[in-house]
Amino acid sequence: MANGFDPRATAAPKPAGLGRESVAYDAGLRSYMLSVYNYMASGVLLTGVVALLFARSGAAETILFGPGLLKYLIIFSPLAFVMVLSFGINRLSTGTAQLLFWAFATVMGLSMASIFFRYTGSSIALTFFATAAAFVSLSLYGYTTKRDLSGFGTFLIMGVVGLIVASLLNLFFQSPVLNLAISAIGVLIFAGLTAYDTQKIKSMYSYVAGTDMIGKTVILGALSLYLDFVNMFTFLLQFLGNRD
Repeated sequence: MANGFDPRATAAPKPAGLGRESVAYDAGLRSYMLSVYNYMASGVLLTGVVALLFARSGAAETILFGPGLLKYLIIFSPLAFVMVLSFGINRLSTGTAQLLFWAFATVMGLSMASIFFRYTGSSIALTFFATAAAFVSLSLYGYTTKRDLSGFGTFLIMGVVGLIVASLLNLFFQSPVLNLAISAIGVLIFAGLTAYDTQKIKSMYSYVAGTDMIGKTVILGALSLYLDFVNMFTFLLQFLGNRD
């Protein structure tokens, strides 16, 4: 019958605009995440180049391992940049946030030059590529998984606080066993944070898309992933690194 019920005939077609909006959202999300990864990777590259050049300059060993306040300025300056970017981002322009990110990556390079005096170049390279492979896999998991990872956030952040406390205590005890435990736990914590932060950065796009906050959010996202990568690399180096 012509007037009979036919679900194929009566199903309402999707509005054409809805499909276009979905495509535009997906394209915007890909562009946003690509910007985050580009900043993060460029920051890691800048840090590595600065660290290598500073280590070969002849002045690094004297500054980083000798007396004086300059070494403490180099060591603690990255923390100051992180604090300014994390807590002052709303008062910064996008351009200023970008400049602070590059300055942070540069100072981190000066600080990380010390690894070239402690480990062989081949073991540093091996650890870097191992960290890069792990980072890509974990970040891809965080980006694609349907599982909500937000429940792990508090646990992981508490783990970072515990690592800081344990590391400060080990400055006094100088225990090789405790140092090994800190390194093992550190690798696991920052591996988890890589997946967690990636998912959080991805979810932030829906809040900042089309606003003037998107540029700042890209910088904060790149900073989070940069810290995850560098910390995972540092802790893993204590396992894989061959000392000079």
